[in-house]
Amino acid sequence: MKHAIDCAMGREKCDLVIKNVQIFNVFTGEVKRGAVGIADGRIVGIGGYEGKETYDGGGKFLLPSFLDAHIHVESSLLSPEAFASLAVAQGTGTIVADPHEIVNVCGIAGAEYIAEAFSRLSVNGVDPLDVKLQLPSCVPATSFETSGASLDGRETELELGRELFHGLGEMMNFPGVVGADEDVLKKLQAARDLHKIVDGHAPALTGNALNAYLCGGIATDHECLTAEDFFEKAEKGMYVQIRVGSSTNSVEEGVKAVTEMNFRRFVVCSDDKHAEDLKRGHINGALARLVKAGLPAKFAIPMSTLNVAECYHVEGVGAIAPNYFADMVLVNDLTDFEVSAVWKRGVLVAEEGKVLFDGAKRYLPAAVLGTVHVKDVSPEDFRIVTKGGRLRVIGMTPQSLYTEETFAEVPAGELSVKGTELLKLAVVERHFASGKMGLGLVKGYGLKGGAIGITVAHDSHNLIVMGDDDGAMARVVALLKEVGGGMALVSEEREEVFPLDIAGLMSSAPAEEVIKGTAKLRAHAFAMGVKEGFDPFMSLAFLALPVIPKLKLTDGGLIDLEKGGFVPLEEAENH
Repeated sequence: MKHAIDCAMGREKCDLVIKNVQIFNVFTGEVKRGAVGIADGRIVGIGGYEGKETYDGGGKFLLPSFLDAHIHVESSLLSPEAFASLAVAQGTGTIVADPHEIVNVCGIAGAEYIAEAFSRLSVNGVDPLDVKLQLPSCVPATSFETSGASLDGRETELELGRELFHGLGEMMNFPGVVGADEDVLKKLQAARDLHKIVDGHAPALTGNALNAYLCGGIATDHECLTAEDFFEKAEKGMYVQIRVGSSTNSVEEGVKAVTEMNFRRFVVCSDDKHAEDLKRGHINGALARLVKAGLPAKFAIPMSTLNVAECYHVEGVGAIAPNYFADMVLVNDLTDFEVSAVWKRGVLVAEEGKVLFDGAKRYLPAAVLGTVHVKDVSPEDFRIVTKGGRLRVIGMTPQSLYTEETFAEVPAGELSVKGTELLKLAVVERHFASGKMGLGLVKGYGLKGGAIGITVAHDSHNLIVMGDDDGAMARVVALLKEVGGGMALVSEEREEVFPLDIAGLMSSAPAEEVIKGTAKLRAHAFAMGVKEGFDPFMSLAFLALPVIPKLKLTDGGLIDLEKGGFVPLEEAENH
């Protein structure tokens, strides 16, 4: 502390001075040219300081490093090490990570793996990326599916008290909160008693139901659909997350709700960010989209820095000011936010798109390997025989996780979907090889002449497969079983698989290999007719998510979220 004070007073030279930069002040929204003095990893002041080392910023803009308010690292399909190698290069200094996906597969051991893998990264003794882990609140997300693990209220209370967890992850069981379910309330009370933040997940919740949800102590939400949703949640005191992810984003509607009076209640998050998108831009890319959509940079930058730090009680980050940590990013301008250099605790950790730490080594404990246990299936397992009449069909819309309930008139007998707009969909239990499987129908996707499948199926992550050929669907399941999880495609021309060896969710391969391998599979899926606006595999993965309206499929069968339970594939005759 004395060294920092002496440097601030000019009695000693700073450890580092970053000069010739335009410094953005998150407290005032102003930009001023100057130099930043750094000592002991903290900013000592802005002014004419001398340093043992200097860095010439070339007149570029210096911002606090970015914070992602909510992300599932697993959705990048990358190991933590590979994720960090891309995110840090884009100026990200802190992530609030909900390891919901891997905990649903591996239990708490999955969260411990994520934390340990990140902690092994270092530049001159400094962690290049701060990771604030949220304890998943919904394992499983619902009672309608088979998960690899389960955390009840008592276990949540015990785990949440560990230093490992910064807060409680997104409370997707909003019906349980509003209905005052005893076990759900036990989880929320544990967070309240420990003074830990609780993340929300409240699609289309409004009025008294939203009031009740907030009485559970939930602080954030990333599931707003309209500007009205954003505004209501902000005016009721929530930190509202504008999501800029790979599968979905809420930029246009979110920007409409931001005003000069309420912008401090908005934060930026990714939720799900695929590897190739992460390489192009992380929170810096989100900022570019917000500014392009009409949001002034003076609002957008605090929403990705100071607001997030204050929301999650992360001390010492989010601003360039005395006594704040020297976590900063140099960008070329305030429109595209292309990153030139990144500092963590005053240590240069990335420059011109390249990180200065070794992200090639992998920590791979046995707990996250060999997690795919699937009972053998045959083409006959995918047969659908009907009495004739109306069948429920999941209607898909591009760029949306929300689905519709539609119907198809079919004759009696075995259903063939070849040559129709329909596709078969199956969710196969993959944690205990029980043979449990849900069957359904989808329209709007466009796939023809085979099948695709993946062992990422939100949120319990069973194996999900879609196709118009029963034999191809069975072969996809066999391929994914053989490699221990991944993405697979089978058509008349080819069979391809890309392994996801970490919990069936992520790859231990380098980021570039993951990007190339998954891009190749997606290209072939598009060649099979998948419509533009869908990510062939990730859009498929969300068809098993029964906490997003309206009709979804689990290994237990079709779920209608609005009705709160299972519905039959074949509609009753007396409809």
